[in-house]
Amino acid sequence: MKRGEAMNLGKETETLEFKKTTGEMKEAMVSISAILNKHGIGTLYFGVKPNGDVIGQDVSESSLRDVSRAVYENIKPQIYPAIDEVVVGEKHLIKVEFSGESAPYSAAGRYYLRTADEDREVTPEELKVFFGVNKYREKWEKGKSEATSKQIDKTAIKAFWQKAVSAGRLPKGRYTCPIVLKRFGLVKDECLTNAGEVLFGSTRPVSLKAGIFATDEKLTFLDMKLYEDNVFNLLGIAEEYILKNIRWRNEITGTEREEIPEIPVAVIREVLANGFAHAIYNGRTNHEICVHPGMITVYSPGEYASIHTPEEYIRGNCESEIRNATIAKILYLSKAIEQFGSGFKRIDSLCRDAGIRYSYESGKNGFKFIIYRPQIQSDTPHVTLDVTLNGTEMAVLAILKQRPDSSREEIADKISKTVRTVQRALDSLRDKGYIRRIGSKQTPTWEILK
Repeated sequence: MKRGEAMNLGKETETLEFKKTTGEMKEAMVSISAILNKHGIGTLYFGVKPNGDVIGQDVSESSLRDVSRAVYENIKPQIYPAIDEVVVGEKHLIKVEFSGESAPYSAAGRYYLRTADEDREVTPEELKVFFGVNKYREKWEKGKSEATSKQIDKTAIKAFWQKAVSAGRLPKGRYTCPIVLKRFGLVKDECLTNAGEVLFGSTRPVSLKAGIFATDEKLTFLDMKLYEDNVFNLLGIAEEYILKNIRWRNEITGTEREEIPEIPVAVIREVLANGFAHAIYNGRTNHEICVHPGMITVYSPGEYASIHTPEEYIRGNCESEIRNATIAKILYLSKAIEQFGSGFKRIDSLCRDAGIRYSYESGKNGFKFIIYRPQIQSDTPHVTLDVTLNGTEMAVLAILKQRPDSSREEIADKISKTVRTVQRALDSLRDKGYIRRIGSKQTPTWEILK
């Protein structure tokens, strides 16, 4: 280093903070509490610019005592940091090394969390969520399940490593089921860990409900299935269920005909994978997929897993807080998740590119992602449709789309209405140009026109 050139300590991180002088004592206490709450250990220097340039600090017994007193008076519960004078590039600095295992910590009565190199004030409720998420994450995934290391889905494990190698996210080599389980910490004392059983167990550890509904309310269902399997298999099952029950269109490019779904596969895949990655697997509810005429909902059990809102992830560069790190890693390696830790931002980008609207609902028991289906565009020009269908008409029409030869009695039973009400709905749908009867009145088959 040339004479006069500033020494640089590098960039601030989630566990390293720089302050120019002890004149920033208040801000320093905030950083200490934020780092303690996020990581439990960290280092702070007085005499360093935010960019890492060492500028020095007047250091005396008095200034060292001032730092010690500030920590004692501001940080609660009490911690006992190591506060020393250090010399870097002939500049004198104050180095504060601190740690604590009694989180949450406050600074002057307020609570903070570290995000990248910034300190964010949080409410006690947000802090409760944060610690709840981390407590679950640390204990659940690594805990032993009741499944033995032999109760595995060998086909799923083989499919995983083949996909991961093919995607270039796992190096080529010799893989076996025991090697994969051990490499990713999915076995413990001859038992699968909880993460191992959920990912690759043969014990049918995870439940998925999938249904098709006649309207956008969960009243009349046209199909309902319950799948029980491991996460690796359920991802494929869930994707196939949605793709089989949405609309596709044909586009001809040159001499090739391409079938294109109304919702891009990448959107569906990303939403599903993130739902399985961030779920709570020892909760009271199941994963759920609902296909409605106007939307598709994907529900995953467990309250929202971060103190940051989805909007903050989409618009900014917040550090991802992954509830199930091991599960998320396996899904990333097998390319079920395209980019690790950037789910909301990627989903938002994919939906914008495709012109697809979405929303979400967060509750105490789970998180629901809603993908709105595009409206049907008629291929026939100059045709005006009467789209003012009531709930009964929509339910009847949906049933006929699934099974055109349904009788009035069968329809009435499915939607819990009288036969007379069903007949009125059929007459109305016919008059509005949605259906046309083929065959006799006694055994009709309905042709769907629109």
